[in-house]
Amino acid sequence: MGNLRSPDFVNYLAHVFTAGDSDFWLYKMNLKERLEEHFGPIDYISSKLDFQRFTYYYNEEMGKNVIIEGRLISFKCLSSPAFLADAKLITNQIESEFSVENKRKVNIDIGYLHHTQFVLASTKHWGNRIYIGNNIYAEITLMYNFGQWEPLKYTYSNFKDPSYLSELETIRKIYLNKRKYF
Repeated sequence: MGNLRSPDFVNYLAHVFTAGDSDFWLYKMNLKERLEEHFGPIDYISSKLDFQRFTYYYNEEMGKNVIIEGRLISFKCLSSPAFLADAKLITNQIESEFSVENKRKVNIDIGYLHHTQFVLASTKHWGNRIYIGNNIYAEITLMYNFGQWEPLKYTYSNFKDPSYLSELETIRKIYLNKRKYF
């Protein structure tokens, strides 16, 4: 029988993508403030990431003639990985607040980064997702092996892209530094 140990605290982050300019939603429409109300201070916001080139799936909902921009947003405070299901319920509510005529203009994929993995929450079951409570599932999206992020067979294309991987590497370095003081 193994000894029970508390899990490492993790770095929560959000992949936010928006209908049009992400700066408009983050700063003018106060999305940044709403996120900080629930997840605490933000310690990193990535450069704008081209999400549109990976899929047009969201254009039906967000607008057929809009550019969809992504950002990775890291939260300063480390938290338990057990918070993931609740975090997804919170981000679903925030998405709803920014919807227009029941169509999202903001999508927030919440997850966490541990030094060994990047995990995302989902409301949808799939064979590679594990139920974690409150009708929410968790998916290991990337693993960190031999000094680099390693996509898995089912990893979404954007998270295989060098620009996304570079931003996640930056957030991982921030996380590792925070762990020294925790």
